[in-house]
Amino acid sequence: MSIHRITLLPGDGVGREIVPEAVRVLETLGKRRGIRFEFRDALVGGAAIDRFGVPLPDETLQAALEADAVLLGAVGGPKWEGLEYAKRPERALLGLREKLGTFANLRPVILFPMLIDASSLKPEVIEGIDIMVVRELTGGIYFGTPRGVEPYEGGERGINTEVYTTPEIERIARMAFGLARKRRRLVTSVDKANVLEASELWRKVVTRVHAEFPDVELRHMYVDNCAMQLIRRPKQFDVLVTTNLFGDILSDEASMLTGSIGMLPSASLGGRVGLYEPIHGSAPDIAGQNLANPIATILSAAMMLRHSFELEDDATAIERAVHRVLERGYRTADIMQPGMTKTGTREMGGLIADAIAEDQHGSQEGRG
Repeated sequence: MSIHRITLLPGDGVGREIVPEAVRVLETLGKRRGIRFEFRDALVGGAAIDRFGVPLPDETLQAALEADAVLLGAVGGPKWEGLEYAKRPERALLGLREKLGTFANLRPVILFPMLIDASSLKPEVIEGIDIMVVRELTGGIYFGTPRGVEPYEGGERGINTEVYTTPEIERIARMAFGLARKRRRLVTSVDKANVLEASELWRKVVTRVHAEFPDVELRHMYVDNCAMQLIRRPKQFDVLVTTNLFGDILSDEASMLTGSIGMLPSASLGGRVGLYEPIHGSAPDIAGQNLANPIATILSAAMMLRHSFELEDDATAIERAVHRVLERGYRTADIMQPGMTKTGTREMGGLIADAIAEDQHGSQEGRG
C-alpha cells in the first residue's frame, strides 16, 4: 500500500485550529477507505519568526519539498505587522509558492444550496453559481523588481513593479483552458489592457494560446468591470483567469457570493508538490476560541486528494460529508442561520469525520 506524505504547516492564528480538523477527516477517511497518510509538522509564518527569526526556515522548506503535498493553515497577525516586509509572515507564502513552483492557484467558488441565505446577495442572483478562479501565482507585482521604499523629495517613494513574461502567461492560460474543457468551456481572461502595458501583453498572449483550444470560448474583461459583474451577474462566469494581484482581489470578492470566506478552499499547482490552503486569513480576533470554520481547510484536503493523489472518489467522499453535515443544519458562527445548530471548530470537524465514517458509498477494501 502506497503512503501519501503530507507536510502540515498550521501557521498562525486559527491555522493551528483548522489544520488538525482536516487531519482528523483525512485519518477517518484513511481508516474507512484503506488509504495510508503520513503527516509531518513544520513551522511557518509568525510561529517560525518567533522560533527561528525568519518566516520560512530552511527546515520548513525542506519538509515541503520532500512531501507529496503541503496543507497550510494561515499566517500573519498584528504581532508581526511592525516587521520589515522581507521578514513578515506573509513572505513565507510567496517563498513557498516560488520554491515549489506552484504558478497556478485554483479557487473554486461553489454555493452550497443550503447556505443560499447566508450570502448578502439575492438568491436568484447566486443560485447555482460554480466558478473556478485561476490566479497566476509566481509573477506580477508581488515578485517584480525594482521594489522597495526609497528617499524622495518631500519624503519617500514606494515602488512595486508589475512584470509578466510570455512563458508565464502561456502556462497559466493553458491551465485555464484545460480546466474549462472539463467544465462549461468558457474562459474569461481579466486584465487592464487599456492602461497597463503588462496587461496588454497578457491579453495578446492569452488570445494566441486560445488558438490551441478552439472548442473553448474566450472572453476578455477589464478588472474593474469584472469586479462589478461578479456582483451583478456571477452566473455568466465559468473559468476566470487573471494576474496575481487581480486574482488576489477578485477571488476574495467571489468568496462572498457563497456567504463566507470560511467556506472556500484553494490549490496551488504547477510544480511536483501541490500546496493546499483555505483562502481566509489567520483571523487573530477569533483564534483560540473554537470559533473558526474548518470547512475551507477540509475542502482543501479534498482538493489535495483530487489533484496531488488522483483520488477522485475519496475527494468526493469528503465533499459529500460536508454537504451532509450542512444539510443536517450544523453551522459555525460565520454561516449561522436562524433555526440551525451552532457548532465550534472541533465540533464541525468531528461531525464531518463522523459523516465520512457512516458513508455507505465508502469502501473498506485496501488499496495498492
